[in-house]
Amino acid sequence: MPLSFNDSSVTVAIVGCGGFIGSHLLDAVLCRTKWRVFGVDVDFYRIQHRLNDERCEFINADLADPRIVERIAQFPVVVNLAAICTPSRYMAEAPAVIRSNYDHPAALACACAKSGAWLIHFSTSEVYGRTLEDSGQLDEDKTGFVFGPVASSRWSYATAKLLAERFIAGLAGLCWTVVRPFNFVGPYMDFMPGVDGEGIPRVLANFSTALLRGESLKLVNGGKARRTFTSVFDAVDFMFALFASGDKGFSQAFNVGNPDNEVSIAELAERMRRIFARLKGVTVESLPAPEVVDGETFYGSGYDDSMRRLPSVEKAAKLLGFRAQVPLDVAVEESLTWFIGHYSNAAD
Repeated sequence: MPLSFNDSSVTVAIVGCGGFIGSHLLDAVLCRTKWRVFGVDVDFYRIQHRLNDERCEFINADLADPRIVERIAQFPVVVNLAAICTPSRYMAEAPAVIRSNYDHPAALACACAKSGAWLIHFSTSEVYGRTLEDSGQLDEDKTGFVFGPVASSRWSYATAKLLAERFIAGLAGLCWTVVRPFNFVGPYMDFMPGVDGEGIPRVLANFSTALLRGESLKLVNGGKARRTFTSVFDAVDFMFALFASGDKGFSQAFNVGNPDNEVSIAELAERMRRIFARLKGVTVESLPAPEVVDGETFYGSGYDDSMRRLPSVEKAAKLLGFRAQVPLDVAVEESLTWFIGHYSNAAD
């Protein structure tokens, strides 16, 4: 039966509660329900305002610790958001990426199967693999998967995520749901290199960093790849539709995205330049022009890419009554507004 949002006896475990998505989900659970939260992460800077909340218990740990895994699985609902999901690390740290995205989720799934917990596992739209420019909508239950060769270590993340999905779906006794995000964006996304993180963040944070620093936006391989960008606030609404669905979401994988928000990376760059110029009160012409760069030069040896990722979202609409609503320009402006306010003093 559906979970009651007014039931104060419910505790949801959120693994990765201090991350980009987790911080928004944590806020929403505490604002929209009477539930308690058992939060696990290794970094809590995004949720400082929640650390003393009497309805929460937070543990500084990760899924590499079997004792923590067993404790997490004792709660009736477990949301696993923990992952290494920084593109530059897929090539440089493939073994660690695989452990984070397969070994640890598999251990958690086994513990949840034993305890009877409902595991909501966040996978990725990258499981759809090496899609082409003319690829149509990606269907959760029909679309096949094609990945690049082993030499293209960029696929370490996607293949580990896909194997985790297959393990979860095949595990006897496990109550599970898989979520495949399509480029969630919003406040608190990722990091600024050299300030609160190292390496290359995902594209929105990468472009936001360049804009704040007065640098050109780097268009990898010309920015021809197309992506569907989805507001993190839509993502949270999806989770509440799932929570309220009863058993309709069990044993299902769901795309969570907004097909109306599909653009090429080059088009995204122009939108971000325009919105940034308006927020800062400058002209677009005063900003550095975008610069085309080679993928392997930018990300490192082993880089490869998908040319288009456009989700079918009919399953979520049919089973959960959910459709994403936030337009692309609104989602980008929310993200940029936060990024400017948070990092302006550190941009130099």
